[in-house]
Amino acid sequence: MKQAVILAAGEGRRLRPFTVNKPKAMISIAGAPILQYVVESLAQNGIRDIVLVVGYRKEQIFDCMGSGEQFGVDIKYVTQERQLGTTHALSKAKAAVNDEFLVLPGDKLIEADTIAQIAAARPEAILVKKMEDPFRSAVVTIENGMIKEATRPERRVSTQSREPGIQIVNTGIYCLSRAILDYLKDEPSIPAALNSVIADGGKIRALETASTWLDVVYPWDILSLNGAVLRRVQGQLGGIIETGVTIKGLVSVDENTIIKSNCYIAGPVVIGRGCEIGPNVCILPATSIGDNVVIAPFTEVENSVIGSDVSVGPGSIIQDSVIDKGCAITGHLSAISGETEIKIDGYHRVKVGAMLGEGCSLGSNVVAMPGVIAGNYTQVKALKLISGQTPDRSLVV
Repeated sequence: MKQAVILAAGEGRRLRPFTVNKPKAMISIAGAPILQYVVESLAQNGIRDIVLVVGYRKEQIFDCMGSGEQFGVDIKYVTQERQLGTTHALSKAKAAVNDEFLVLPGDKLIEADTIAQIAAARPEAILVKKMEDPFRSAVVTIENGMIKEATRPERRVSTQSREPGIQIVNTGIYCLSRAILDYLKDEPSIPAALNSVIADGGKIRALETASTWLDVVYPWDILSLNGAVLRRVQGQLGGIIETGVTIKGLVSVDENTIIKSNCYIAGPVVIGRGCEIGPNVCILPATSIGDNVVIAPFTEVENSVIGSDVSVGPGSIIQDSVIDKGCAITGHLSAISGETEIKIDGYHRVKVGAMLGEGCSLGSNVVAMPGVIAGNYTQVKALKLISGQTPDRSLVV
């Protein structure tokens, strides 16, 4: 297999506020967009001819991925102006595909090992995976190693019909031939088109993987993906590490970053370039910090994702939180993790801290209740308690 089509046109509305200003595939995980990990995994499998289907805020993908040269691949772009489903997206790439090609989502965390098995297959085939929580994905029915039905996710929205235990789901990674293109026109999704192929007597093999495949559906899923990427981080210490700093485990510090005295960092942790950390800052495992971030003294950060150009004032505690780029936190923020119920497309019981969109501004001594989702550019005055969800450009006084 020498060619892949990556579907990266979607918005990801359930991930708001993090997808208001960027496509879902461009959400940053451990210092790089999800899409970049997909492209790098393809390159590691020798697949360098890539057709990238873009749509929502596509300019950001152009700027980040370019021609693909920096990743050792050749990227051709196809635009899906209106997001009308995966079959519509794939049909836009019809003129660019070879006789055989892979199809992958650009907004899932997919490792090279995950792709390897299906990259060696012949069409038609679907990569499947056993999941304990299958209700976000298309559950497939398999008989004698062949797909009997590629069920669409919307069939499983009723909580009463949910089946407990492990199920086999469709990863959205396919090995296809041009013959499938004839089935795209009248179907809303690729699984639906494959059901039509099966109905016509076609054979579709199921290839099972045990390797990493993670979806980001809700804002707190960013933490799961971040943790998965950080488990494979390679320790490297750039910049300036002052005396008295304690570093344990796998920690990556980029160039032009200064880690000031008496900081304690326990990996896996990734810190970008141009940052100023400390003194007397504690960064605990599963934390990623973007570029040009300032973290003031006596602050503790644990299992969190902090975007670029963020400033965190002194004496703050940040646990299990996602803070998007450009946020300004004056100091003494308390974003402590706890179990809570969040309503996004239904109710979800999760253990999480705070989730702040781009450009939020928080005064001193703000308390963020577990599960708070602050819209982009929200302003919170000093000494306030914030909870629930706030729309973009809210003012909390």
